[in-house]
Amino acid sequence: MKDELHQGDILKIEHIRKPVLVVSKDFFNQTLEIIGCPIYDKGEAGPLHIHIKTDEVEGDVQCEKISLLDLSIRGYSKIDRLKYPDIINITDAIQGIFDYI
Repeated sequence: MKDELHQGDILKIEHIRKPVLVVSKDFFNQTLEIIGCPIYDKGEAGPLHIHIKTDEVEGDVQCEKISLLDLSIRGYSKIDRLKYPDIINITDAIQGIFDYI
């Protein structure tokens, strides 16, 4: 069995070229279904493209490309983890997509 998945984990997922940031909360991830956002190494700056840099990954999290991914049917590995302030910044941007006017 794989390690637990946590909000802020950066994964390499089978059949997905870009690394994926887990943005869903830990209780949601227990079923091996996660909500994730791709990390592009090149992209345009914007309010939904949040730049991150870790030891293993640098790029822009594209918050508007959130996806539900079932990891029980895909191979994956953890490649890094974001620090808490970066997670807050990204989840705030995602929340902003759904806020009322």
